[in-house]
Amino acid sequence: MIRDLDYWIEQYVLYLQIERNYSPLTVRNYRAYLGEFYDFLVGKKKINSPTLSSVSLENVDAYRLFLSRKMLDKRRKIFLTAKTQNYYLIALRGFLRFLAKKGVKLKLVPDQITLAKTKPALPSFLTVEEIEKLLGMPKIKKVSGIRDRVILEVLFSSGLRVSELVGLNRDSIDLKKGEFSVVGKGRKVRMVFLSPRALEWVKKYLLARDDDFKPLFIRHKGRVCSENFGEKMRLSARSVQRLVKRYALQAGLAKKITPHGLRHSFATDLLSQGADIRSVQELLGHKNLATTQIYTHVTNKRLKQVYEKYHSLK
Repeated sequence: MIRDLDYWIEQYVLYLQIERNYSPLTVRNYRAYLGEFYDFLVGKKKINSPTLSSVSLENVDAYRLFLSRKMLDKRRKIFLTAKTQNYYLIALRGFLRFLAKKGVKLKLVPDQITLAKTKPALPSFLTVEEIEKLLGMPKIKKVSGIRDRVILEVLFSSGLRVSELVGLNRDSIDLKKGEFSVVGKGRKVRMVFLSPRALEWVKKYLLARDDDFKPLFIRHKGRVCSENFGEKMRLSARSVQRLVKRYALQAGLAKKITPHGLRHSFATDLLSQGADIRSVQELLGHKNLATTQIYTHVTNKRLKQVYEKYHSLK
């Protein structure tokens, strides 16, 4: 009996969750990407109950064409980028490799699914002067303003992902050493360090708080909910994204800056001051060095300066 495709998709999702220990967000994304392929077979190819026999090179090629024409916004005619299309294909290829390991006979080899070529986008980052301007935007007369200043300080000082930032608790940080550990992508644990200034702002924020809620960053508006140690008061990633955007506009910065942009700024600052790329890789929690190498635009500039300064033939 050939099992239905949806059965195997669920088996793969369980595999990612239990055996590969992927984060809930990554598991959710993979489920969504594979669900798109399933819906494509049902809708476009008119297959009522797709089975693995439906996963042919012909159908995959048709799916790629479908993705290239998929609109995110019909009014503004915004299509899926090549990079986003690759996410769907990577999920499908990973799924087929899982099936091959299970000894399932397939109509195509997983490596027959090739990815679209994309140009690596240079990360958007702020200079030290721009960072200082951004940090000065929150009004620190209110506790919410102090919180916002702490968030900006910690993002630039640590290079945290926004999901890692909002997941912090009051007892996460060693206030004497100014360090803590986080569980990042792929459940990878890494040490994170705070600058003396960022640490002082964390202390100021905690002193300004009149609650004993568990989350480090909480909302200071709306109904107070103390259940489960104030878990419902925890600031969301979306809220942090909005406040970074708001302060960047107030600072008059021409660049589009997000919390991830501050992570880029953290890495760029380290490299421009002479840090080696392997150390930066560890501090960012990147699994592969290739991911960190998007910052080589900084090191390349510094290498040229060294060359011009020290090379004999000038």
